[in-house]
Amino acid sequence: MELRLRASASPASASARGTVVSPTLRRRSSSLPIQQRLASGAVSVSTRGPAARRSRCSTLMAAAYRTGTADLVDFNWETLGFQLVPTDFMYIMRSSTDGVFTNGELVPYGPIELNPASAVLNYGQGLVEGLRAHRKEDGSIVLFRPAENALRMRKGADRLCMPAPRVEQFLSGVKQTILANKRWVPPTGKGSLYIRPLLMGSGAILGVAPAPQYTFVVFVCPVGHYFKDGLSPISLLTEEEYHRAAPGRTGDIKTIGNYASVVSAQKRAKDKGHSDVLYLDPVHKKFVEEVSSCNIFMVKDNAIITPLLTGTILPGITRRSTIEIARNLGFQVEERLIAIDELLDADEVFCTGTAVVLSPVGCVVYHGRRVEYGNGKVGVVSQQLYSALTAIQKGVAEDGMGWVVQLN
Repeated sequence: MELRLRASASPASASARGTVVSPTLRRRSSSLPIQQRLASGAVSVSTRGPAARRSRCSTLMAAAYRTGTADLVDFNWETLGFQLVPTDFMYIMRSSTDGVFTNGELVPYGPIELNPASAVLNYGQGLVEGLRAHRKEDGSIVLFRPAENALRMRKGADRLCMPAPRVEQFLSGVKQTILANKRWVPPTGKGSLYIRPLLMGSGAILGVAPAPQYTFVVFVCPVGHYFKDGLSPISLLTEEEYHRAAPGRTGDIKTIGNYASVVSAQKRAKDKGHSDVLYLDPVHKKFVEEVSSCNIFMVKDNAIITPLLTGTILPGITRRSTIEIARNLGFQVEERLIAIDELLDADEVFCTGTAVVLSPVGCVVYHGRRVEYGNGKVGVVSQQLYSALTAIQKGVAEDGMGWVVQLN
């Protein structure tokens, strides 16, 4: 299958490559910032040949840096939430028919064309990952445990019968994408750069079978808090009809289908004024599993308890990091089954995940019963763990774990 990119570029760079640009389009698009021109799709650029793509990308990177400062884009960081903000470049690497990934490259951020018979479109053969990069006070960029994301993608790929990039290939693609979009990493204290690696069966196939070709993509986006109220406690509605995952299925990997299936329940919860959905196990329908896109913890006395990983819960990297930090701080940490009634009797409840980081829960609703925690304030333990975790993630505290990777 031929996978083609249709991405936009500045009229100046397009003319330099011999692309015909109408005078009207030239006048209209030349007044836009380079990032908007890249994302608008106003100019269609050929991607024929690796040399042409590298030359095009180099030209556009130079144009992007001329448009703003090399260090930071002109952007209203105070309004930053958790929504898509198109940046300048993305990374693409394809596999050969024998499943070997080679020749990854940076290209302008833009749409990707797929054959309508591709496995990812027809059968959901795809995985996502998520991680963050932060800007330190000295302007350097740090990543948090990126190798763990690479390993988790490889585990998921094995489950879905997909080849995956090697860990070093994954890390290289992530680092190149961040550095190419460095000016989009928010200033210290204003947010972070969210990194989204994708692995998909891009090859065309009619019957249910592994795709003949795969594509690895990395794009990035500056983000603020996942929930609109930031660190303020959130409200969870316990789902009583649907389940997020089932034993023997794919609840413990980041396959794309896991997220499509939670949208309906999540929308109903938000329509009722809640932040998200709390899911119970599908067998007994009484044990807490996780929230739509994050793990859950409870605090009772001096113990921090989180559901045991039984194959239906995603093994979150932030979850594991929180457990290790809590133990280092002297807390007793338990991984075991948690009945919903036990959660309702907790002293504190909080969620963890790459997107939410660590978010305190202010109330849980179950069978119409509303239980509140902390009188609408962040719990003491939640605040302590949040501060310790984010200090390491942002590179402002000593990293005794070796979790932080600094980019040059």
